Amino acid sequence: MFLGHYGLAFGAKKVAPRVSLLTLFVAVEFVDILWPFLLLFNVEQVEIHSGASGITPFEFVHYPYTHSLLMGIVWGALLGFAYWLLNKDVRGSIVVGLAVLSHWFLDLIVHVPDLPLTFSDSPKFGLGLWHSMPLTLLVESILFFGGIFIYVKNTKATSSKGTWALWLLVIFFVAGNLYNMFGPPPQDSIPALVGSFAVLQGIVLGLAHLVDSNRTGVDDNIGSSSSIGK
Repeated sequence: MFLGHYGLAFGAKKVAPRVSLLTLFVAVEFVDILWPFLLLFNVEQVEIHSGASGITPFEFVHYPYTHSLLMGIVWGALLGFAYWLLNKDVRGSIVVGLAVLSHWFLDLIVHVPDLPLTFSDSPKFGLGLWHSMPLTLLVESILFFGGIFIYVKNTKATSSKGTWALWLLVIFFVAGNLYNMFGPPPQDSIPALVGSFAVLQGIVLGLAHLVDSNRTGVDDNIGSSSSIGK
């Protein structure tokens, strides 16, 4: 799952408008942000080869610290609690925690059975939507554009940046997703993978901050948030 995670983050702004879009992006992608660095230190393992798991070139050999259901709950609780400590916003902290946990359940839809429940190697789960490219595109598009629709309906631009940066972000997401699905597999090199992930996340999070800092709530005039909260 790629676009679907971000679609959920966009949609979550309606429920928790005081939480910045940047924070929501970090929450839904937290385990994927952490994952490459654990690969770099050989804490988790992946193999890269064409057709490994349907659409994706990644065969996820071992990643319980980032992608097990147990650690999804742990990371969600930790990030939700950290958000509450910084902002004393109960609703926001709950949404942040659930956004972190949502990653496992959205991945469950598309992954082949490689998602663990705990640190044990078995059993593993995944509904395998990646085996069908048309269905994967359909589900991802519904989640992503549905989230964009909710975000646009509940926010308004306070400057021209709030409009063009949003659509630049959407275009970047769509182009990146198409490249992931139809482009060549990445280099079979963990340092190169970590570098490419860092660049991708840097662009996405930078654009998220630019978008949200130039938009405000439609109904209650709640302003944009900093990257750590209100």
